[in-house]
Amino acid sequence: MEVSVSQLRAQLKDYLAQVKQGEAIVVTERGVPIAQLVSVDGASLLEQLEREGLLTAPTAERPPVPDFGSEPVAASGLAGLIKRLRR
Repeated sequence: MEVSVSQLRAQLKDYLAQVKQGEAIVVTERGVPIAQLVSVDGASLLEQLEREGLLTAPTAERPPVPDFGSEPVAASGLAGLIKRLRR
């Protein structure tokens, strides 16, 4: 949503209420964007990207991580995983 500086001054309380509900407001001066108001306690980056249509939430649970031996994959790194797969 875009609002001019004069609109923002006149109805600041109303616009701040919209920001608290997750709305992002672009403030313009003579039609040129100069600032953006967003909630500090707003959604996480993932939720924001999903809301903007840049990310889609998963539709199913992630499959379990396969067991490649006694040592966890994360501890041995990618090189260790490749070694185990080549055996």
